[in-house]
Amino acid sequence: MTRTILDFHVLQTVPPSCLNRDDTGTPKTAVYGGVRRARVSSQAWKRATRREFHELLDPSELGVRTRRIAELLAVRIGRIDGTIAEAEAWNLAAQTVQLATGSKVETPKRRAKEGQEAAVAPEAKYLLFLSAHQLDGLAEIAAKGHGAGKDYFKDKTTKELARQLAGGRHSVDIALFGRMVADGAEINVDAAAQVAHAISVHRADNESDYYTAVDDYKEREDDDAGAGMIGTVEFNSATLYRYAAVDVDLLRRNLGEGLREDERTTEPVRRAVEAFTRCFLTSMPTGKINTFANHTLPDAVLVKVRSTRPVSFAGAFEEPCRTEPETGGYVRHAARALASYVPEVEKAYGVAGGDPAWLLRIGSSTEALSGLATEVSLDELVKAVGAEVVRRQGGA
Repeated sequence: MTRTILDFHVLQTVPPSCLNRDDTGTPKTAVYGGVRRARVSSQAWKRATRREFHELLDPSELGVRTRRIAELLAVRIGRIDGTIAEAEAWNLAAQTVQLATGSKVETPKRRAKEGQEAAVAPEAKYLLFLSAHQLDGLAEIAAKGHGAGKDYFKDKTTKELARQLAGGRHSVDIALFGRMVADGAEINVDAAAQVAHAISVHRADNESDYYTAVDDYKEREDDDAGAGMIGTVEFNSATLYRYAAVDVDLLRRNLGEGLREDERTTEPVRRAVEAFTRCFLTSMPTGKINTFANHTLPDAVLVKVRSTRPVSFAGAFEEPCRTEPETGGYVRHAARALASYVPEVEKAYGVAGGDPAWLLRIGSSTEALSGLATEVSLDELVKAVGAEVVRRQGGA
């Protein structure tokens, strides 16, 4: 069966930074090819990508992942019926969310400073991911429960409607990154996008920065001349190989017919694919971003359409890249390794297929990649990927 898979291969150099750290504050690493590599978890880059969506897509096409779902839903309930008190809206929201997802939504045991019980909105016991459309629908169900009696939330019709609303017309971010609801498996969503942990193409060692902060008010001569604060922060720098794959067919199924009634059925998947392409490539995890200002863009991006299965080229870097003897740097070596590895894998396994491919690259260090695909700018890449997806979905 012919499929539509988008493979994204990215080489990106990041200067001293701490993009993604563990519980001790140390930049994450992994051993690959027998040496320690810098690592950025898939979760970190997926969140960065999701945050970028808000710059491109209408809020109606996005979702919210939160434990404070009752508080969020109560705001919508208030817009529907302004006569419902806040505490009652929280209660209606909690019952509706539990009906739709199976997850318990309960008031956490918190107390005010003076020892009295504080008015606190109920919270889910774990993060729930719901689209704007799903929240709007559930708010309507909740609002109808005001004054309807205790049997309203026990009615099978109400429960079926709530489950149906929570399980349909997913937002772009839910359709791409999936959703897992432990207490309601029937509304789980399989992710259409898979994102690998980014790893350095070379050996990378963490370093430690010793810093001091001066007390601006220490002006008298008899004041202690020492720093007002001292500390350390760990960091590393790396040329990363980043990889992601998008199953376009699954993405279209997840999106369904989309959120807008007056557009072609291929438009939702086109917008989702174009948003992912741009945002995955240009986003950056924000760990310690104010400290290091590591706002780089990729050195090279190779995007391939596949009709069989995703293929990662991480194997090109199993043997760690080494710096150039005279000039230093890893990008040139990484580009050469990738340029050599890609055609060998595709020829050996017959996965080239003649499908479209595009290359975005910067500078002479990435010149070795120039023969792999049609060279484009970012804007051209986004449009080309979107157009190809529409064509393969029967919309051209």
